[in-house]
Amino acid sequence: LQLVESGGGTVQAGGSLTLSCAGSGGDREVGEKWEEYVVGWFRQAPGQEREGITCINQNGQDTFYTDSAKGRFTISRDNAKRTAYLQMNNLKPEDTGLYYCSADLFLSHQEMCRKSYPLETFDSWGQGTQVSVSS
Repeated sequence: LQLVESGGGTVQAGGSLTLSCAGSGGDREVGEKWEEYVVGWFRQAPGQEREGITCINQNGQDTFYTDSAKGRFTISRDNAKRTAYLQMNNLKPEDTGLYYCSADLFLSHQEMCRKSYPLETFDSWGQGTQVSVSS
């Protein structure tokens, strides 16, 4: 499964952005179907580790938010479009970073966001999209 993020940009503090993560490929004959993957959004600021922000289960009915995302960010997915979204409101300068989406067939969405396993073991990663928030 290949992932491509889009929607990043530069905004002032208090502004909003919506990121998209589009999935393609995958070998459906061996069960690599978009709708069977959990999907998560991660952020990496310069010089810092990649951290989980929010993750969503396969049918979109259950979500997990880390403290940094609660109340401001919303994750969703449209399985018909094979796309996941991250709506970010009231952005702060500390939200600046490279935003990645990831997908995995075997983890729960909670395990993904809590980084219960090494990030390099997750099935798929996108290339990232830059978000910059000015004060």
